[in-house]
Amino acid sequence: MGEGINGEVPLAAAPYDQWVLLRPADGSSRPPARYKHAAEVVQNKLYVVGGSRNGRSLSDVQVFDFRTFMWSALNPTRDSNQLNHENNATDASFPALAGHNLVKWKNSLLVVAGNLRSSSSNKVSVWLIDVETNRWSALDTYGKVPIARGGQSVSHLGSRLIMFGGEDNKRRLLNDLHILDLETMMWEEVKTEKGGPAPRYDHSAAVYADQYLLIFGGSSHSTCFNDLHLLDLQTMEWSQPDTQGAHITPRSGHAGAMIDENWYIVGGGDNASGSTDTVVMNASKLVWSVVTSVSARDPLACEGLTLCSSTVDGEKFLIAFGGYNGKYNNEVILLSGNISGDLLLPFSLVVKGVLEYLRKMRTLLQIFILKLKPRNLVQPRLLQSPAAAAAAASVTAAYAVITATDEKTRDIVATDDLDIKRAQPASSSKKFAAEVDALNGEKGILESRLAEVRGENSKLKDKLEMANLSYGELAKELKSVQSQLAAEGSRCQKLEAQITAAHKRLESASSLENELEVLRQQISRVEQTMATAQRQKSGGVWKWVAGSAEVSDDD
Repeated sequence: MGEGINGEVPLAAAPYDQWVLLRPADGSSRPPARYKHAAEVVQNKLYVVGGSRNGRSLSDVQVFDFRTFMWSALNPTRDSNQLNHENNATDASFPALAGHNLVKWKNSLLVVAGNLRSSSSNKVSVWLIDVETNRWSALDTYGKVPIARGGQSVSHLGSRLIMFGGEDNKRRLLNDLHILDLETMMWEEVKTEKGGPAPRYDHSAAVYADQYLLIFGGSSHSTCFNDLHLLDLQTMEWSQPDTQGAHITPRSGHAGAMIDENWYIVGGGDNASGSTDTVVMNASKLVWSVVTSVSARDPLACEGLTLCSSTVDGEKFLIAFGGYNGKYNNEVILLSGNISGDLLLPFSLVVKGVLEYLRKMRTLLQIFILKLKPRNLVQPRLLQSPAAAAAAASVTAAYAVITATDEKTRDIVATDDLDIKRAQPASSSKKFAAEVDALNGEKGILESRLAEVRGENSKLKDKLEMANLSYGELAKELKSVQSQLAAEGSRCQKLEAQITAAHKRLESASSLENELEVLRQQISRVEQTMATAQRQKSGGVWKWVAGSAEVSDDD
């Protein structure tokens, strides 16, 4: 990964084909680290919505301004005038979401689907965030509304949203296709031909040439995929075309962005390790290539990150944010590129910018940029015969070799010219030239030492900043734990009071049992007395009867 850069250096000064960290301006707050969030760029601002951290879904909306390099929280309020599909919902805060999608629609943002634990609905929800009025609303949708899900893909085509796959609330994997008309807010379930991708989630999708939907990667509950599927949106037929070029490993939880006909894929993983390469597929030639690679522990080698594209000062950029690779990330990382092929910046300005951002580089909690090398825009049609595809690939390879050779030749010639110019005497005095060389050497040594000191200073600042951040997060966690302990203590006190009352009731019950036993004994004695009395009374009657009988016999 390239070095850091901040707002003091123009974004165009970034080197080609390297992810570069963008460092927020001094004094700027930083959003909580997260993954499975959603992000989109509107008017030179990166909007980050929701996500997941430590098993909890987030409900915040964070904004990074590329003009000021400042983070801020949006805190939108609910539009009370607009009905929503939950009708009587009264919560004024934006819902906590993870695994959702964010789509730019006019000057607003549409939030689609995702895991919403607080909702009783089992259908996909759609929300609108108006970035101009700072209000949000839950939209009514009609037709055959899809079942609620997370990890799906949502692609924007004109006034339609195309949603594919995902995982429902019961962890069932899906491979259904739904289209939402943004003018009528009507959902339609689309029946496709010739099969299609296996059920999956955490894949990536893109629309090419307004005609083809591309699906790449993702995972089931047991395996990750690296297959590519193509849907013709006119005939609604699936196909699985052969690709050429670099071998792309299986991955899930990655992010993708289409710029012209180049589909960039970054991040993801295979349940064992994160994907370290940033790859690009030419959608018209179906040729994969590797743009750049990072280390295994780099923030980009993670799952659940987002990737957006934007144009700043005439340059096209790829912007990555967040993710999880053993720890949650909140870095903004930029890959910049002159897609049109015209180098707009003088070489001297690039060198000046590079030296400046090398001097100010940091490593964590910052933003990265990567400038893309110009790529040929004159390409054949997407669908072609195998022979034509092979010929195109051969031409592409030959062109790449020739281009690389030409670039190396130009570099060698330029270096030789520079050496020749340096070899020319600056004056007629060799002594003066020697003194100048000596001074330049001393200057170089001093600059090197100064750079080392600045580097150490930057490292110390990074460590201090990380310690402060860790302290802040630990303080928040401690406060949360203390609140939980207080709640548990209160609950324990209530339980103790209930136990005491129960003991008292038990003691009363024991006393009652003793009294009952005494009464039982008294009843038993009474019953025995009555029985004895009855026997005595019965014996007297029979004696009287017997006596009467004897008197009769005597008579």
